[in-house]
Amino acid sequence: MRVLALDTALGATSVAVYDGATGRILAESSETMARGHAEALLPLTEYVMREAGLGFAQVDRFASTIGPGSFTGIRIGIATARAFALAHRKPVVGVSTLAAFAAPILFGGEKRAVAAAVNARHGMVFYQFTSADGRVMAGPGLFSLADAARKIGAAPVICAGDAAELLARAVKEQNPDWRISPDTARESAAPAIGWVARLASVADPMVSACKPLYLREANVTVQDSHRLQRAAPAEA
Repeated sequence: MRVLALDTALGATSVAVYDGATGRILAESSETMARGHAEALLPLTEYVMREAGLGFAQVDRFASTIGPGSFTGIRIGIATARAFALAHRKPVVGVSTLAAFAAPILFGGEKRAVAAAVNARHGMVFYQFTSADGRVMAGPGLFSLADAARKIGAAPVICAGDAAELLARAVKEQNPDWRISPDTARESAAPAIGWVARLASVADPMVSACKPLYLREANVTVQDSHRLQRAAPAEA
């Protein structure tokens, strides 16, 4: 299965083509940006498709991150992925940014829980806590930093996401066994697009709908809280 994955939810515009049959990323590119995702996404997608040597008709599935993140950015990625899927009559799936931040750690051999956090400002984070064996123990949801840290308890943990450093400051007051993922510990952090594509390749379109995950809303429909312990797709 060939997957074209898009991410415009946070501090980058990113595109990847993943071949599930070989476990290889055929092409990927990412541009760090706070604004301008809409203008950058289509040219970047065309570039990645050329690098992969594929036409859109050769893509089996389209995917986008669905949040949490920027309201505008989320909508850009989702609308584009849906448009591609509709035009080519292929399925489309959504991948949460929190699951994508956690995936390379959970599937990378670390025997630690993962606390994935996206900065929601004013002492709040969009948050998901996943045990070392892939069970989602808390979230996804909107938490205060203190409440997010309490959910971790004393578990050995890696903090990931653009709010990883903020969360780590709260965690270290009660838990000495913590680390920050070096790949995401910056304000402009975005999920690794290759992992967005890998997760999309094994997602069930009936469960992982390509719909916004707006965790600020009072009556939110929680998505992507399924277990992540299924066999990980092969890494390139």
